[in-house]
Amino acid sequence: MAEIATLARPYAEAVFRLADGSGRLAAWSGTLARMAQVAAHPDMQACIGNPSLGSDQLYGLFASLSGELDAEAQNLLRVLVANDRLLLLPEINVMFEALKNEREGVVDAQIATAFEIQGDQLASLVGDLEKRFRRKINPQVTVDKDLIGGVRVVVGDEVIDGSVRGKLSAMQAGLLSS
Repeated sequence: MAEIATLARPYAEAVFRLADGSGRLAAWSGTLARMAQVAAHPDMQACIGNPSLGSDQLYGLFASLSGELDAEAQNLLRVLVANDRLLLLPEINVMFEALKNEREGVVDAQIATAFEIQGDQLASLVGDLEKRFRRKINPQVTVDKDLIGGVRVVVGDEVIDGSVRGKLSAMQAGLLSS
């Protein structure tokens, strides 16, 4: 994994500098997301690994599946094809989004709940998290029935476990250590 990140980082940083300098972070975010989705598809991965496809053919196929690409995105695609780096696009996208979020003062929060939450409940939880972290929160909510009740939030390397399961585990650990 470290090798993929090491290879992808310069591309992500270069695209970020280009997008940030031109005020087009949101546009590039969408473009990279589309390109990453195409690169992650198993059929495209088979084409990327196919030695009988030339660079021009691979570029044409990838570009046609990626939707409309502006001149800068086409240039990025050409560079990735020429350097045999198309498979890095999902990681480039992840790194770009992290840089974009940092610039915009946004942090991702993985929110696991025992039951589906939405609307006012989610807005209230996000508001509380924004106060605590003093940053805008980008919530990514999943339902985890194993939590029994409550919520478990992961923001960066901080974990807030307000789940019933977490509280029971803490009680058990406390009772066993006594």
